[in-house]
Amino acid sequence: MRECVSLHIGQAGVQIGNACWELYCLEHGIQPDGTMPSDKTVGSGDDSFNAFFRETEGGKYVPRTVFVDLEPTVIDEVRNGAYKSLFHPEQMISGKEDAANNFARGYHIGKEFIEQILAGVRKVTESCSDFQGFLIHHSFGGGTGSGFTALLMEKLSVQYGKRSKLQFSIYPAPQMSSAVVEPYNAVLCTHATMEHSDCSFLVDNEALYDICCRGLDVERPTYTTLNRMIAQVISSITASLRFDGSLDVDLADFQTNLVPYPRIHFLMSAYAPIISTEKSYYEDMSVSKITHSCFEPGNQMVKCDPRKGKYMACCLMFRGDAVPMEVNAAIANIKAKSTIQFVDWCPTGFKVGINSQPPTIVRGGDLAKVKRAVCMWSNTTAIAEAWARLDHKFDLMYAKRAFVHWYVGEAMEEMEFSEAREGMAVLERDYKEVGADSFEVDGNKDEEY
Repeated sequence: MRECVSLHIGQAGVQIGNACWELYCLEHGIQPDGTMPSDKTVGSGDDSFNAFFRETEGGKYVPRTVFVDLEPTVIDEVRNGAYKSLFHPEQMISGKEDAANNFARGYHIGKEFIEQILAGVRKVTESCSDFQGFLIHHSFGGGTGSGFTALLMEKLSVQYGKRSKLQFSIYPAPQMSSAVVEPYNAVLCTHATMEHSDCSFLVDNEALYDICCRGLDVERPTYTTLNRMIAQVISSITASLRFDGSLDVDLADFQTNLVPYPRIHFLMSAYAPIISTEKSYYEDMSVSKITHSCFEPGNQMVKCDPRKGKYMACCLMFRGDAVPMEVNAAIANIKAKSTIQFVDWCPTGFKVGINSQPPTIVRGGDLAKVKRAVCMWSNTTAIAEAWARLDHKFDLMYAKRAFVHWYVGEAMEEMEFSEAREGMAVLERDYKEVGADSFEVDGNKDEEY
């Protein structure tokens, strides 16, 4: 058993946290007050959920997590919600004033709280016997989600060194935005956390809205619907830590198999089947069908076209009654398709995990109960399209120095904008280079490596 600590930062992070812990509790049969019914015997050998929950002297299960926000409103919803008795009060840390969608303000005000939060994180990590790493949930566009996350990740790198840090980041959507200054916050946050993050799973709200409208027949999806969808994706990533399976995947396995170069660590997610209960009776949900649907552009959780780029690596995590033979056949079919291209220097390309526990559905939710599901994370050069779009919006505003005075007023240098933008230009160039065929690279290979 290797424990993970979840950190939920800012409004988006806390709301995703609410959906995630609701799902984890349902998956493991833990009640909203942290107790487990007496008919479930923990001594039966299946105590792997201790990777996410800590058992107290009184037989209560407490999540290994810390919720952080610079203003109290969203955390108060958790404190007063259905799962209020689940969390330790010290794991809910909120300030008095918000970061006002300002990266610099989130970073600056966060300095007042950082010691308190690091103490809370230390308390949670010290209760672990074999601590593996952090799962950090936040958004790129918000003030706390970008600024405070950058500050916290810097500190975690100093204190926890080589421990894994996986980000689950809400990425700014192309057409849909909740703040004008999202491009500034996202570029500054990406640049600041680049060296401190091992792996980043990107999800954008617009892609999720489209998936919900099309697959679930929900005309106007709420944030609860979107967050429950994200929770299913995150649950699939961590399922092999919490349940036994025929092919288990560790957090370190993700990095080794999906991140070819340290900077190229931004991954795209896809999940299948995403389907309403009414439709589920008529659909073919074979391993082959759900695997193919993960590669369709409409099922990708970031708005970009994977057919325009090349895949470097894919991780397919199956849950439920998937048989290795069927999985291998599905992957062979994928490799035979001409629309799905891999870079020529990574011929194998697939990492597979199979977990026997089928996905759990939240009561009153929109997803249909299914026997098997697959979650895919892929490292593809197509995601450069999303970075280019974000950088273009940044350039339009920064050319006029629009809104920059708010950042400078929070003890930030204007030079930091230029540095962050240069860092993003290098990232775009990195993606272009890794997508190039070997024979296109100038010079001989000895010089390259």
